[in-house]
Amino acid sequence: MKTSRTLLALAACALAAVSIGAQAVGLDVAGIVAAYPDVFAAIGMLALAGEIKDVDPEAITRELKRIGDEVKSAGELALKEAKNAGALSAETKGKVDELLVKQGELQARLQEVEQKADRRGTQGDAEIKSIGAQFIESEGYKSWHSGGGMKTSRDAYAFSVKAITSDAASAGDGVAPNLLPGVQASPMRRMTVRQLLTPGRTESNVIQYLQETGFTNAAATVAENVRKPESAITYDLKNANVVTIAHFIKATKQILDDFAQLQSQIDGRLRYGLELAEEAQLLNGSGVGNNILGIRTGATAYVAPIVVAGATRIDILRLALLQAELAEYPSTGIVLHPSDWAAIELLKDTTGAYIFANPQSLAQPGLWGRPVVTTPAMTADEFLVGAFQLGAQVFDREQANVVVATQNEDDFVKNMITIRGEERLAMALYRPEAFVKGDLTPP
Repeated sequence: MKTSRTLLALAACALAAVSIGAQAVGLDVAGIVAAYPDVFAAIGMLALAGEIKDVDPEAITRELKRIGDEVKSAGELALKEAKNAGALSAETKGKVDELLVKQGELQARLQEVEQKADRRGTQGDAEIKSIGAQFIESEGYKSWHSGGGMKTSRDAYAFSVKAITSDAASAGDGVAPNLLPGVQASPMRRMTVRQLLTPGRTESNVIQYLQETGFTNAAATVAENVRKPESAITYDLKNANVVTIAHFIKATKQILDDFAQLQSQIDGRLRYGLELAEEAQLLNGSGVGNNILGIRTGATAYVAPIVVAGATRIDILRLALLQAELAEYPSTGIVLHPSDWAAIELLKDTTGAYIFANPQSLAQPGLWGRPVVTTPAMTADEFLVGAFQLGAQVFDREQANVVVATQNEDDFVKNMITIRGEERLAMALYRPEAFVKGDLTPP
């Protein structure tokens, strides 16, 4: 029994040495455990009993040599006895052979581990502890051992070995992120209002036009040698000032040099910002100060030209078209908020069939023979109809452009670059009565 404990203890020391070297050079400790399950089970029992304390590599080497000599002597003695007895059981011979093979493998692995550990010993002074040493020195084991250790199988103490993980405190900093090329930009609104208007250009800072404000038509049949009736027309001189829409972004020279795509991305976003502000001005500009008089702002308020009992949203839009038509300006389009148009498209009859929409159709949105233009710039639950090409015209003085400069404020000394986007334009609202605005929900 004493010899068995000694052999197991020495084998434990040898495998502990393998564990030390394996951790130092990165070998698979789990693979060694799988190769020698019985020996490691003995190591665990001896550790729990307090047999394994400290590990001395030189002592391990001496003891391993002594184990080898004893194993060899035991094998030779067994063979000699078997020869004298005339036979040796296959089981005894197999065990001796297996012990010799494992002892040889262990010596080879220990030698390889020591050589690799010696080569890497100069790479750091940090102490590398074996699994056994970590087990013995753990606070959990010390507390468990001071309490009496294992009395039954249920009192066993479990010890987990720390693994290399992707945590930043472990090896996580060594994992490089997969950076996708380009910039994932925010979505951009589709601009629609300008496409409804007649385009034009100007080289001045103001657009002036005469607007007819009154017409008294006295035309009638007359008799011979009788004074003809006199009609009257009044005009008013209107001014549409050219306004400037602009904004800028600052960036360092270094980032634009190192990230070439960034400048083109900034260029696109600056132009989009101009278009976004332009659409808001063309539709809802107040006309006060440095603001365009927007179409919806100057449009005529809706007054139902005829009475329709229980009028729906669709009825109100038709009556607004009629109001513009009676003003001699047949409407060419309808502007709605996207949610209002969706509510109209989803209307169904008593059988559940869509009234105006076909989910499988690719046709452009339209109602009462006019195209429907949707834009979030339009206030929800309101509408605008009108003769857009006849009633208004947009004039470009300076189309949208992006300019880069380094001599602004203290940009030069700070290596900063100012990127400016700018445009200048005006809009003439020729006939306010050509447009009709109002609430979409029936009163």
